[in-house]
Amino acid sequence: MSEIPAKATESEDPSDGARLRAGGAAITGTAGTAGTAGGSSPAPPADALWQSSPPGSIYDYIKVASFSIGPDGLVDQWSLRAEQLFGIPAQRAVGMDPIEAFVDPDLRERGQRKMAEILDGREWTGVVPFRTPDPEGGRGTDGLAEVYVMPTRTEDGERAAVCIVVDVRVLRSIETDLAASQAIFGQSPFGFLLIDTDLRVRRANQRFASIFGGTPDDHRGRGVHDYLPRAEAERVSATLRRVLETGDSITDMHVTGFVPGSDERRHWSVNLYRVHSGTGRPIGIAWLGTDITARRAAAREAANARRNLALLNEAGARIGNSLDLETTARELLDVVVPGFCDLATVDLYQGLLVGDETPPGLPDGSAELRRVAFASAVSDAPFAGTGQPVKVGAVHHYPFNSPCADALRTARPRLVPPDEGGLVQSTLAVPMVAHDTVVGLAQFSRTKGSEPFGDRDRDLAVELAARAAVCIDNARLYRREHERALILQRSLLPPGDPVAAGLDIACRYLPGNASTGRPSEVGGDWFDVIELPGHRTALVVGDVMGRGLRAAVAMGELRTAVRTLAQLDLEPAEVLSQLDEIARGLGTPGGPAQAFGAGPGIQQATRAARRPREADLSEVYLATCVYAVYDSVTRRCTFANAGHLPPVLVEPGEPALMLDVPPGMPLGVGGEPFEEVEIELPEGALLALYTDGLVESRDHPLDEGLQAFVGALTDPNRPLEDVCDHVLNTLDTHHGEDDLALLMARVQGLPAESVGDWTLPREPRSVGRAREYARGQLLSWDLEPLVDTAELLVSELVTNALRYGEGEIRLRLLLDRTLVCEVWDSGLVQPRRRRARDTDEGGRGLQLVGLLSAAWGSRRTHRGKTVWFELALPDGENGVADPAEALLSLF
Repeated sequence: MSEIPAKATESEDPSDGARLRAGGAAITGTAGTAGTAGGSSPAPPADALWQSSPPGSIYDYIKVASFSIGPDGLVDQWSLRAEQLFGIPAQRAVGMDPIEAFVDPDLRERGQRKMAEILDGREWTGVVPFRTPDPEGGRGTDGLAEVYVMPTRTEDGERAAVCIVVDVRVLRSIETDLAASQAIFGQSPFGFLLIDTDLRVRRANQRFASIFGGTPDDHRGRGVHDYLPRAEAERVSATLRRVLETGDSITDMHVTGFVPGSDERRHWSVNLYRVHSGTGRPIGIAWLGTDITARRAAAREAANARRNLALLNEAGARIGNSLDLETTARELLDVVVPGFCDLATVDLYQGLLVGDETPPGLPDGSAELRRVAFASAVSDAPFAGTGQPVKVGAVHHYPFNSPCADALRTARPRLVPPDEGGLVQSTLAVPMVAHDTVVGLAQFSRTKGSEPFGDRDRDLAVELAARAAVCIDNARLYRREHERALILQRSLLPPGDPVAAGLDIACRYLPGNASTGRPSEVGGDWFDVIELPGHRTALVVGDVMGRGLRAAVAMGELRTAVRTLAQLDLEPAEVLSQLDEIARGLGTPGGPAQAFGAGPGIQQATRAARRPREADLSEVYLATCVYAVYDSVTRRCTFANAGHLPPVLVEPGEPALMLDVPPGMPLGVGGEPFEEVEIELPEGALLALYTDGLVESRDHPLDEGLQAFVGALTDPNRPLEDVCDHVLNTLDTHHGEDDLALLMARVQGLPAESVGDWTLPREPRSVGRAREYARGQLLSWDLEPLVDTAELLVSELVTNALRYGEGEIRLRLLLDRTLVCEVWDSGLVQPRRRRARDTDEGGRGLQLVGLLSAAWGSRRTHRGKTVWFELALPDGENGVADPAEALLSLF
């Protein structure tokens, strides 16, 4: 069949449907002659070249077929396209009647008429439903074809026809797809590009053109380098080549660039996929871009908000864990560097750090500050606008006109301008405000390359500084109260190094956490060394349960009561009984003063009637105490214990051991008596009294601490100060959470030559003998300046014993740091000093004793009483009182 130009004409039947105009199309066949019903068609131009369509043409998508009909109305030629469209091979199709083979039986009659008209030389175009025959005799497949029939003549001059068939359904589908594609491409709210294999834009939609300017046709032939910065364009070009080569699609590729007429950086999310022809050949890349600048900004804001929230949570967890000012400042910087800024400092008012009670700072913001903390994520980066660098610990102040001084003055954050050519590009000076009081200044800086501080960053910095300021102010208040309580507690402890007759004393007191450097509340631990008449000494160690100022005050009251009761020269068990009553009275109206005015029975009944049924446990004071009285003459020590840890004794050449002293109930419990234990201490023995803070902690049980303490006392012959230091260093891991008290005493009894002891019969001549004994003893001690005074006072005391006492009389002189004279008798009546009238002949003996002695008094003993006086030893500076003048002063 020859190549015939397909020129369509209108159908004679207007009801035959849509018309196909296929101008410029060609059907491949054999050379021949073309004709129409109106006569021969014009000859084609001589230079017309008819050739096969290249791959990728429209015929790849539209199903077009051709066949010819002979003079007999049967198919005489059948093309390959016809085989594909109808599914019938040429061998079978040639010789078939097309009307009988493809037309529905109901339409065959009309089809036969049309075929006769065509063979008569008429041209026809129309839409014909058809059915492909089933080789197995079935119904076949229905279709709809638009047919263009052109009459022709054979070589013999007989009339024939050429038919061109188009599958209408495929054509309608292509029309629908084209319309949909055009709608999607033209109406898409996203930037849409078709890029060819040379990475050039072949088509752009209106949305893309509205962003980058011009019309869609203006962008044809452009490349990515015309839209993006060089580095970004290179990256995108490499991605496009990879998509074109591999066929792998790219989803959500972020591209950054600028649009014409704007310096704002824009961000796009781009999806790429390879586009193929109908034959599957790659013909380009589809580019679908979405502007995500606003979304990126929102995501950045959300990320900043999450970061800020995380910083606040971290600040709440990490800032304020310590009650130390400098530590709290460092905790703030640990939170903000590098998560919030690159450099940061904290300055606190110097007055606040030294404990000044006045409000810190001056109204002009130029008061002295101390830099307490500095942190940097970069090395050696100075702050902008602060002048010379300030080292940590240095005291400085800001100039009046500086932004930092203005921030301190107004209590508002200020931006500090950066230095030209410096590393820092943005600095925030934020005042640290707690309870409407500025306590210091925090500075946060970001280096170049980081994002400058914004309003949200400023709000976050103010919040962080405020949280740290509250913690610092709390630490300041705690430090002030802690120092006050510590001063109070130390003022209630023995001043300096205690001294005692017949004892070498060493003591230690450490407040809680002193060994670890962490502040803590003071406790109620105390110790005391009380000198008693007769060169005896009371050793006391106690611990009030609880912590803080309340415990320190209770300790002070109990220590004062112990000293008062000790001066009454009561037995240790009786002292603890009275202390127990006093401790029970600390939490009731009237306090401990009532303990000195009534007997125990009356006190308990009165207190029980006064105490409410449900007493407030916070007002219950409990304490433990061990009270020991040591006699340097006999080297005997009497112990009484109120719930305290047992004393430790180290005898020469023997291992340390804990004394078996009945513990008793703690002070404040009441209802139980206390027992006494008397032990003779060998010369050179070491006695240790202590509190539980030395041997007990959370990590070390009491038994372990006691064994460690006993094991540390291995060399009692060392100086006592060294022994105390060795114990504290050895037990360093066993204390620190609680305050501790340690009292150590080495026994050094009075030598026999320092004691004079005589027994006198109950007769008047004993007065003279007593004077002789006293004179002879003092002369042997080289105390001649005291002879006259001692003779006079001994005479007075022995005379009183003869007149008012009972039983035999005992005279004892003791020489240590002072001279003590004691007169013993069996009488129970205590001497009472009274003022004699001018006309009285007697009654001035005790007055004379009080004038000439350094101290005097009386005490009960198991067999009566003892009246004593004490004289200071002559030291060459203070003269001895003249007895004659003392006698004259009485009149």
